[in-house]
Amino acid sequence: MHILIIGAAGMVGRKLAARLTADGSLGGRAIDAMTLVDVVAPDAPAGFTGKVTLETADLSAPGEAARLIAGRPDAIFHLAAIVSGEAELDFDKGYQINLDGTRYLFDAIRIANGQDGYKPRVVFTSSIAVFGAPLPYPIPDEFHTTPLTSYGTQKAICELLLADYSRRGFFDGIGIRLPTICIRPGKPNKAASGFFSNILREPLVGQEAVLPVSDDVRHWHASPRSAVGFLIHGATIDVEKVGPRRNLSMPGLSATVGEQIEALRRVAGDKAVQLIRREPDEMIMRMCAGWAPGFEAKRARELGFTAESSFEEIIRVHIEDELGGTL
Repeated sequence: MHILIIGAAGMVGRKLAARLTADGSLGGRAIDAMTLVDVVAPDAPAGFTGKVTLETADLSAPGEAARLIAGRPDAIFHLAAIVSGEAELDFDKGYQINLDGTRYLFDAIRIANGQDGYKPRVVFTSSIAVFGAPLPYPIPDEFHTTPLTSYGTQKAICELLLADYSRRGFFDGIGIRLPTICIRPGKPNKAASGFFSNILREPLVGQEAVLPVSDDVRHWHASPRSAVGFLIHGATIDVEKVGPRRNLSMPGLSATVGEQIEALRRVAGDKAVQLIRREPDEMIMRMCAGWAPGFEAKRARELGFTAESSFEEIIRVHIEDELGGTL
């Protein structure tokens, strides 16, 4: 089996490649080739014994998508995007990367399908940003998508394209609406939601973190480990069971910022909590006012997708996966 990961240098992409390497197979088929692509050079996963191709490419550049699928990968994980805060600040770049790049990929597959019947599984990382206020709590699977950010709008358009191209038989697509991934390892990025990770990640290693919103902000979370699990399950699920509604809101955990902080206190003590410094940010507060507080995610759960059930569990997953299991 040949796997293509677009956005392979990102956090989830790296973890996905490592998990596929550890598993050695996908859906019962041995993985003998992996193509890893990003705008910066990705690293080969340690221990993979098959053929690894590392590519530096911009999916939104004309011709790149066709070149990347020339090897006819069996499963394509499309993770590449610019994040919410950056997409809001740079309108043109957001649409170029998040919409045009995805459309070029889908069209390249469609053309290949017409040439030789090529029909891969496409797993597209969408976002709960496709929903906009006013929002019920919890949000049911039938709730309409009316995003209030450019990033959410770009993802919602791509969801419609994925469903239509799948309906037409060009590929077997499934859209994974990721919760906010927490705790993200590494350094802070430009995502407006990055503070959810920052206020836990930095204090766990004795560093100060900035909190730009109030403690009563409620949001929907899952760990990086769960995100990888969502993607792999999406690549192997029977799409006949999914039906024509190919975009799914993933399971997760609904928590307020205050509940996050109390979970941190229970795991790491008052000393860690005291490293959180409150600095209100009006732009982020406006954006998060329209963010999803939580989902039923009934369809996804019934289809076998799973996530954490407490914030302590999310914190301990981070400690296990990133800090060697101990503080």
